[in-house]
Amino acid sequence: MTLMPETQVTQVALVEDDTGMRERIARVVGADPSLALAFSASNAADVLAWLGENPVDVLLVDLGLPDQPGLQVIRQCRAMQPACAVMVLSIFGDEANMVQAFEAGASGYLLKDGTETDLATHIRNLRAGGSPMSPVIARQLLRRWQTRAEPPRPSAQSAPPRAAVVPERLSPREFEVLDLVSRGFTYVEVGVQMGVSASTVQSHIRNIYGKLDVHNKSEGVFEARNLGWLP
Repeated sequence: MTLMPETQVTQVALVEDDTGMRERIARVVGADPSLALAFSASNAADVLAWLGENPVDVLLVDLGLPDQPGLQVIRQCRAMQPACAVMVLSIFGDEANMVQAFEAGASGYLLKDGTETDLATHIRNLRAGGSPMSPVIARQLLRRWQTRAEPPRPSAQSAPPRAAVVPERLSPREFEVLDLVSRGFTYVEVGVQMGVSASTVQSHIRNIYGKLDVHNKSEGVFEARNLGWLP
């Protein structure tokens, strides 16, 4: 195995339509001496035009772009630059998006909840040949593999059906908090929009976690979407 020279700087390109998120990611990349943000775009057209003329080591892609799907960006990037490693940064943690992203050519998949903290490490791991994934994404992949590998289950006649466990429905304020969080707002930003303190928002979040039986924002958004509570 050939290791990259320690002095080599990983060139990173980013496409993200949310200005605040794009700036936060840019700060994380810029603060790491082993990384350099070579290009940043808010839409698919701009990043694809740039990729057609400029080689890059890592591409960070948001799936929900305004002009065309992020999945298409991944496919075209892989066609134009096979050596470029692609990582998804998204609020979408459902199985369909996850599977399609990996099939399109992504090598990593991170949910935006808390990605900034360890993002530089994840980029370095991706560049080194790893496949960084948020825990909920890794768990879905494992569940998908286990479902395919397990033997057929007994028929309905031989085993009584189990009653489905329906989570307690959220209050209107909890729905509002979860909707804003799912759109990428921080607790402070949610509090400003709702006219309440950040501690009140955190209290709502704790109640949401308890009702949905989850442990973080990404899992909460994922479960709420599965239940049809969020678009």
